[in-house]
Amino acid sequence: MSDFVKAENVFVNQSVQSREEALRLICEKAADLGFVTDVDAAYAAFVAREEMGETGMTDGFAVPHAKSDAISEAAVIVVKNDHPIEWPSFDDKPIDVAIALLVPDDEAGTTHIRLLSKTAVLLMHDEFKNLVHGTDDPQAIADAINAGISEE
Repeated sequence: MSDFVKAENVFVNQSVQSREEALRLICEKAADLGFVTDVDAAYAAFVAREEMGETGMTDGFAVPHAKSDAISEAAVIVVKNDHPIEWPSFDDKPIDVAIALLVPDDEAGTTHIRLLSKTAVLLMHDEFKNLVHGTDDPQAIADAINAGISEE
């Protein structure tokens, strides 16, 4: 899984104004990359998950995730915004980095849980968070995520 997240899946210097706009952007980019077959259905899956509880973590990061049959291939899409946006989070602070997990329905119990747990572990490491906040290099961000999700 060492090249699971490619630089082309990382979108830096974005300028979305809301969580909903960020989720819509994620779905549109995923469709452009061939991971999503129906943008509206994928967006609805993200919104439904958001309504279950916050996906904002701490320190400016969110991990929105969706399972849907509109998602044809498991993927990670990263959106790094040029300013923090309101997003319900564990520390009640806005977020500027969304690491979105997209999982086909039939991989819901396996790939989804693995990606979610690996990403949560990554976000416990200040070194990872500092790297992502400190660079606008999509390859560096992709490499850092890949290193984290590849660890056993």
